[in-house]
Amino acid sequence: ISNLAEMLFMLLLEHGVLVMRPSIVRHMDSVIDMLICSSVVSSLSFLGVIAVDRYITIFYALRYHSIMTLQRAVVTMASVWLASTVSSTVLITYYRSNTILLCLIGFFLFMLVLMLVLYIHMFALARHHLHSISSQQKPPTAHRGGSLKGAVTLTILLGVFFICWGPFFFHLILIVTCPTNPFCTCFFSYFNLFLIL
Repeated sequence: ISNLAEMLFMLLLEHGVLVMRPSIVRHMDSVIDMLICSSVVSSLSFLGVIAVDRYITIFYALRYHSIMTLQRAVVTMASVWLASTVSSTVLITYYRSNTILLCLIGFFLFMLVLMLVLYIHMFALARHHLHSISSQQKPPTAHRGGSLKGAVTLTILLGVFFICWGPFFFHLILIVTCPTNPFCTCFFSYFNLFLIL
C-alpha cells in the first residue's frame, strides 16, 4: 500500500495535479519510504517468526500452548512492528551509507539461513517419522511419495521466498558493489518491480 501510495503521489506531482513545496515533497517522500522500509523489514521478520512457530509446533507439540501463549504472541508481534519501525527510521535517515545497506542485506541472509535450517530440519524429522511408521507396518510400505511431497513443499516455500525477495536484495548488493557499472545501472531501473515483488 505504501509503495502504491508513493507511485500515485509521484504521478500526481509529475502531471501537475498536485502542487506542493519541495520541502513538503521531501518530507512526504521520507515518510512513505519509511513505511515501505518498515514493511520490508517486518515482512522478513514475520516470515522468520512463522518458521520458528512451525518449528516449535513440530518439535515441542505437547508443550506448544505453554511455550507460545497469547501474551507471547502479542509481545512478539508488537516487538517485530516496533523493531521494524525503529530500524526503518534509521535506514531511511542513513540510506546513503553502505554500512546500513550491508546491515539490511545481512538481515535478509540471516532470515534466509534461519528458514533454510528450520524447514530442512522439520523436513528431515517428518521424513524420519514417515520411514519409522512405514517400517512398522506389515508388510512395510514405501514412503517415497510422502518424502517427495515434503521436498516439493519445501522447495516451493523457499523458492517463492527467494524469487520474491532475491531481486530486491540483489539490487541492494549491486548498489554497494558496483553503483556506476552500466549493467548495474540498467538493473537499477527495475527497482519498483523488485519492491512490488
